[in-house]
Amino acid sequence: MPNAQIPVLKQNRMKKRTSRKIAILLILLFIVLLAVLFFRSSLSRVSEIRFDGNVFSTREQLLNRSGLAIGDQYFGVSSSGISNKLREIQSIQQVTVDKQFPGVIAVHIKEYATVAYELQSDGSLRAILANGTSVGVGSSGIAVEKPILTKWKSDDPYKAKLCDALSRIPGEWTADISEIIPAPIPSFPDRIKMYTRSQFEVITTVSLLSSKISYLNQVLETEEPGLITMLEADSYVPFKQDTSEEPQEKDTTQ
Repeated sequence: MPNAQIPVLKQNRMKKRTSRKIAILLILLFIVLLAVLFFRSSLSRVSEIRFDGNVFSTREQLLNRSGLAIGDQYFGVSSSGISNKLREIQSIQQVTVDKQFPGVIAVHIKEYATVAYELQSDGSLRAILANGTSVGVGSSGIAVEKPILTKWKSDDPYKAKLCDALSRIPGEWTADISEIIPAPIPSFPDRIKMYTRSQFEVITTVSLLSSKISYLNQVLETEEPGLITMLEADSYVPFKQDTSEEPQEKDTTQ
């Protein structure tokens, strides 16, 4: 019986398969080597951290809260994780993290708007934000067109509601209000008294302020200084009245 021989074609196929496997293995090893070299190089590290939009929080505070540091693994930085950590700061409303390869982490911060300032017992001022948070003014200075809250207790539930109401009113409509004081009575527990830079005295409530502000500005623009009451009915009484006539109240109830 003649000796069995392996066909030449089959041998060639086996050699090609072996060569292909070796090539794939070499490529994989090369990729692994490149990955190791990359993650050991400076290109894989955070080289710059930028913050913008922060007024009431310092760079150091933001770095400590976020946990970011130069030299961190760039691909190990979680944008959502940083955002969640920074939004724990009461003055911060929104955070957007922009990762810019290679190595740059840009953090864009939106803080709650300042709606008023509060006079402290030592005479200093603190900024009151739209969410009711009180923060130190520091080097940011104050906006002179914002009202000052005086005689408010820190745990007064209407204080936060007032801040929310002020945040919903256009700034030009509250620019003339210089001071807001709580003045509750049994029938109106959220009653407030406001003083304006144009020498008006205003009585209203926190819950009515947003709906009454247009009437207030109408009176401020057209009348002499006086007492404006904006409760269930709106009224205006000028401070200076003609002594030869009986005092009359201008009732503008609508």
